[in-house]
Amino acid sequence: MSIFCLGVNHKTAPVEIRERLAFAEKSIPEHLHAIREIDDVGEAVVLSTCNRVEIYGAADTPGDALDRLIDYLIDHFEVEKGEVEFYRHESEAAAMHLFEVASGLDSMVLGETEIFGQIKKAYATAQQSGSTSRRMNKLFQQSFSVGKLVRSSTRIQQGSTSVGAATVDLAEKIFGRLDGCRVMIIGAGEMSRVTAQSLQSRGASSIIVSNRSYDKAEELATELGGKAIHFDDWANYLDKVDIVISSTSAPHTVLKKEMVDSVMSDRRDHTLFLIDIAVPRDIDDDINEIDNVYLFNIDELQKIADDGKARRRRQIEICRDVIKEFLQEKGIEALADPPKGLGGKTKQEGRSPETSGPSGNALTNP
Repeated sequence: MSIFCLGVNHKTAPVEIRERLAFAEKSIPEHLHAIREIDDVGEAVVLSTCNRVEIYGAADTPGDALDRLIDYLIDHFEVEKGEVEFYRHESEAAAMHLFEVASGLDSMVLGETEIFGQIKKAYATAQQSGSTSRRMNKLFQQSFSVGKLVRSSTRIQQGSTSVGAATVDLAEKIFGRLDGCRVMIIGAGEMSRVTAQSLQSRGASSIIVSNRSYDKAEELATELGGKAIHFDDWANYLDKVDIVISSTSAPHTVLKKEMVDSVMSDRRDHTLFLIDIAVPRDIDDDINEIDNVYLFNIDELQKIADDGKARRRRQIEICRDVIKEFLQEKGIEALADPPKGLGGKTKQEGRSPETSGPSGNALTNP
């Protein structure tokens, strides 16, 4: 019996296709049962996220199993033959694909960690459904070890890759810890919301939202657990906040140097961080000349994010070398046959003893 992988991801299929093939979370156990009823499929794990839909499994003749699995997906999700270009991996290639996915090398945002948790959840669901045995158990356990090793021994997670992340990194360089930092949003657009959420995730609090439409300000303030103020009032709060995110649709600057000059003396030189993500810009460039005031616009933040992406891309081959070295020492455990006389688990036997029972939860210490 050998392992296989069948799937589509953000590189091979547009979102319109991925969403049609996506498995509803509550239906995955039912699909796992149906997949294992396909001739020759002995084990199966379904990984379904916004960026990928993948099925990992084990079969005596993986090529035939993949053909039948494609027919199952086409029939169930009502897509036309030839409409979807699935990638197919067998044996070592299937394992290597999962290891790269678990390491964040196959993600839309290189090095992101969310996929690691999604793989763990997919494996746990498969275990609970009785659709894994020796091959999948070993494969996924090893993928957790590889993913952890790659992240801990390389710089694949270093560097901001979005405007929100770049803002957070800059804010932490300026203020140190962001716990208790006060934030004001001028303009309740999507970029402002995302950037404020990034700051909140690192401890920023006391979110104040101001917008020309007060209803929109209230809506965003409620979402962020903050306070809405009228647009004519935001200048009165400059001496009460640490970080200002401005993203209005005004055709001219709304925050001018004299306004900041007038409040800095009242702030007793307390640092002010200004983030201008509006086009046209909301904040006068001259404000950068004021002591203890830091201003960054959307182009500067995007450059930081682009530089971060480039640094992560340079880590890809280093990460792959780490995986290769790991496998040179350990081998791909899911490909090794059991000792003679032990045999493998059959489709009817379900989970193996090593993962069942109160002390056999393989997720406890992957």
